[in-house]
Amino acid sequence: MRQITVETVINEPVEKVWEYYNAPQHIRKWNHASADWHCPRASNDLRVNGTFTFRMEEKVGGEGFDFSGKYDAVELHEKIAYTMEDGRKVLISFEPLGNSTHMKIAFDPETQNTIELQQSGWQAILENFKTYVENN
Repeated sequence: MRQITVETVINEPVEKVWEYYNAPQHIRKWNHASADWHCPRASNDLRVNGTFTFRMEEKVGGEGFDFSGKYDAVELHEKIAYTMEDGRKVLISFEPLGNSTHMKIAFDPETQNTIELQQSGWQAILENFKTYVENN
C-alpha cells in the first residue's frame, strides 16, 4: 500500500519549526486534530533509537490513546524518520525556503480508517502545528 502524504509551508525559519515540532512543551500545545482534543502528555527522546510517546485525549470524557514510536533517522533541521508502535513508517522532511519552511510528512496508512480520513486527520494536526508556530 502506498504512503499518504500531507504538507504545508510554515512562515517561520526551519530552526524554529524544528524546535516547536520536537520539544514536548510545544508538542502538548499543538498535537491534536480538533479543538475538542488535546495532548496532555508528551515525551520525546529525539535521536536514533530514541522513543516518543504523545498522549492524545478528548477534552471531555478523556477517551484517548498514546501515539508512540522509535526513531530510525534524525538529521538536524532536515528529516526525521520513525517507526510507529504498530510497525508503520513515517518520514518527515523540513525544507528551508528563506524565512519559511516546507514540511512534508509521508506515512504508512493503517487499515481501520479510510485513506481520506487518515489524510485529513494528519493534515489537520499539521495545520494546527503551522498555526501554533506562526502565532508563538
